[in-house]
Amino acid sequence: MSTREDGATRPPIESRAELIEWIAAGEKPREHWRIGTEHEKFVFRTEDFSPVPYEGPRGIRAILEEMINRFGWQPIHEGAHIIALKRNPGEPGGNISLEPGGQFELSGAPVRTIHETCQEIHEHLDQVLEVGEALGIGFLGLGHSPTWTRAETPVMPKGRYGIMANYMPKVGSRGLDMMFRTSTVQVNLDFADEADMVRKLRVSLALQPIATAIFANSPFTEGRPNGFLSMRSEIWRDTDNNRSGMLPFAFETGMGYERYVDYALDVPMYFVYRDGAYIDASGQSFRAFLKGKLPALPGEKPTLDDWSDHMTTLFPEVRLKKFLEMRGADAGRWRRLCALPAFWVGLLYDQAALDAAWDLVKDWTAEERQALRDGVPRTALKTPFRHGRVLDIARQAVAISREGLRRRNNRDEICGQEAEFLAPVERIVESGQTPADELLARYHDAWGGDVRKVFREYAF
Repeated sequence: MSTREDGATRPPIESRAELIEWIAAGEKPREHWRIGTEHEKFVFRTEDFSPVPYEGPRGIRAILEEMINRFGWQPIHEGAHIIALKRNPGEPGGNISLEPGGQFELSGAPVRTIHETCQEIHEHLDQVLEVGEALGIGFLGLGHSPTWTRAETPVMPKGRYGIMANYMPKVGSRGLDMMFRTSTVQVNLDFADEADMVRKLRVSLALQPIATAIFANSPFTEGRPNGFLSMRSEIWRDTDNNRSGMLPFAFETGMGYERYVDYALDVPMYFVYRDGAYIDASGQSFRAFLKGKLPALPGEKPTLDDWSDHMTTLFPEVRLKKFLEMRGADAGRWRRLCALPAFWVGLLYDQAALDAAWDLVKDWTAEERQALRDGVPRTALKTPFRHGRVLDIARQAVAISREGLRRRNNRDEICGQEAEFLAPVERIVESGQTPADELLARYHDAWGGDVRKVFREYAF
């Protein structure tokens, strides 16, 4: 999740049109399209696989301080706590932030090629593994924490998380699990104009359950199989349906920036950030805020910083801000962190591939898209669809993506074509076995029913 810093105060928003213009300002010509990859991982003590608290000589704060001391990261504070890291202006590397339960997140910088985003991932993991080795700490890429209860999971000292944790149980049964026990990998991609945004949004919404199925990697909860292949995705089905889901309106006539703004205005708020602190505005209306009638700040009107904050609290399967965020995949191992952006870039950044992907999904009904979304957490690639299975669609989508990456023709002396980053995904759709299927096979055979072995065999 995003991290706010104090800066120059912006003027109040004067009209709804400014909200539309805020999204439209993300438009870029094709030559300026970039790729931003974000990934989270669980942090654990290597001697007993327990979760790592924020404080203490081997805590999350100690990791952040070592990243500062060893690699020149700059701290971002909330009160007395370091809650994120950033690079100096002009330096590559993105930002590091903390999810509610201590999940360690790299929010990658926008880069031009899959080669660059993968190199950034490698450098980040090299750094955290060096720090982790010194502290006796490991990092695990999985969609759901495999052994920890919610009660034993630590809570990070960020004000927005306290507000969210209080509000979540009022609007769904799984919000606290989402916050504290899930991890994801996502990619952020650009659009040229409103029409291009709509086409990409529709294609990526329709195919998001396919990505969820391919990258399904969360079959364990509290030390045993949970009956799902992507428990992370299942949790999102009952987190807060006012701000999550498949956005059926995106496929209706007239879809554009304005329609998404209306949707966002109707999503209840979480908070307002003022003077270094988060003010609880949970359940209140941004529309009322525009009129100066927000109960949390009576008489005050929002700025575009407030609007930007609010947009980060929407959690649909694909999120629109000044770019599009693909949000359907479980966190995973090293090479799958590069495969996820490769999959989506191949589909969305080549026009012929985008057209082919649209041809694949354009006649799907809203009911079919929702049925896919509801089915893949449990059965992933085996989920029925029309006269076949999700696996059939996945194979077609991956083939389209490979051709899109091939036509982009971005080469690297070491890795070759960008399409080579699709190899882990191609193995999954060729075999029909998801990462979760692989984990379950290990659990029932080589691990002898001991889930804790995932920390040794699957950690970064």
